[in-house]
Order: sequence, then C-alpha cells, then structure tokens
Amino acid sequence: MTVWIDQPIWPAHGRLFAHLVSDASYEELHEVARAAALHPRSFDGDHYDVPEGRWQAAVEAGATPTTGVDLVRRLNSSGLRLRKRKRDRGVRRILDVPFPNGTSDVDLVASDDPLDPARVLAAMVFVRDRRGDFVVVHSVRRSEWGSPGGWREVDETPVENAVRETFEETGLRLRHSDVIPCGYERFTPRTDDNLFTRDKPFLQVFRTRLDDARPDITDGDDGIHETRWVTPEEYAELCGHLFWWPLAVEVFPDLRGLARPL
Repeated sequence: MTVWIDQPIWPAHGRLFAHLVSDASYEELHEVARAAALHPRSFDGDHYDVPEGRWQAAVEAGATPTTGVDLVRRLNSSGLRLRKRKRDRGVRRILDVPFPNGTSDVDLVASDDPLDPARVLAAMVFVRDRRGDFVVVHSVRRSEWGSPGGWREVDETPVENAVRETFEETGLRLRHSDVIPCGYERFTPRTDDNLFTRDKPFLQVFRTRLDDARPDITDGDDGIHETRWVTPEEYAELCGHLFWWPLAVEVFPDLRGLARPL
C-alpha cells in the first residue's frame, strides 16, 4: 500500500483537514477512501480532503502518516498530480489517453472561470435542449461520438471557436452570451507529434441550454459522420466510456450513475 496522509492542520469551512494521496495509483487511493467512509465529493482530482474526525479512520484503512512536504513530494514525483487554479475543482487525471496524433495525460477540471485565451487551442460545448436532451456528433477523425467542438482558428476567441464549431457540426446557431465556461481539459503530450503544446495545452469546455426542444440539426460538415439528439441515458451509452465523461458528470449531476465507472 502506498497511500499517504498528512496531518489535519489545514483550515476550511470551520474545520481542519488533512490530505490523502497515493503515489502509485488512483485505484488504491479510492479503495482506502471507501474503507475510511470518505464522501466522494471530498475527492479533488488527485487527493481526498480528510476532515479531522476521519483522520484515524483513514490511517486504519491503510494510509501512512507523513508530513505535508513529503506528501507533496511523493505526489509530484508519481506523475499523478492534477494541476489547477485555486478556485477550480479537480475532477480526474487520466494517464496515457490515446489520440489519433499521439498519447497524452489529461487533467479534467470543473470551473466557471474562463482560461487565458492565449493558452487555449480548442473548444467543446455541452449542448442541451429545453427538455435536457444532448446533441452529439460522430467525429470522422476520432471515430467516436462526442459533443461539438474542434480546433481554434487564428484571432478567434474560445467562445467564437465554440459557436463556430457547433454551427459547422450541427447547424445550431448559439448566442455567444449563452455559451458559459464550465471546465477545461489540460493535455500533457507523451509524444512529439501532439497538437497540444506547453504554451497551448488547454481545451476550453462550455455548456449551453437551448430554448427549444430538439431543434432541427444538420448532418454536419466533412469532419462529421452523423449528428443526433439523444436522451441523457443515450448520451451515457454513447460517451460514458470516454476520458472526458467524468467532467460531463461533474457539470450535469443528473448524468451520475448512467454509465459504468471509468
């Protein structure tokens, strides 16, 4: 067992907290957290926040006490650390995700705050209609279903990127003011041919809600095989196995439990 816990000295919400991490795998981290009866919402992407009252339970479940400095050192050296801004919520770090142009590690982060546009290379939009159904597109390049999105053009803002891609792939005309940031994906390429770079490692994720129920959509552009409106259950069936699904669940809690755990 390589799960570690520091001392409960970190104040938040009127209580003191410790941090629980693994330097080997998220699976064993979740195993110890379940054994210690930690709430799933206490997971913050790469660690659990452990209230003082559950500290001993975590130790009895297999966590080894250490200092905060040593805990951070171990997490950094393991490659499991998820980097995010202070106000953001870490959802998950996924290692060795395969893409058509190479493999990347991916951080999924929920946030209502937009990223620095200069560091955003692409955008994606969760599009729901008035009834809560989702629009999905089947990508030729990735050979899989997903939400509308794509690469950002020169001198285009991330919102403009999201609106243009949605129109090209579905025919839906979104109002810029209705396209709201809800999170992002940070890519750390494992190969030299990956399109994401150190200077532009981000895909900005947006959400929007339409006034109508299942408005007409087109067949999409040359990069799209097919477009559909789907129920939340169908959305989970088509996309619940994909690396970004935990972010969709974080943004839309009604999706929780509709797909098999990753």
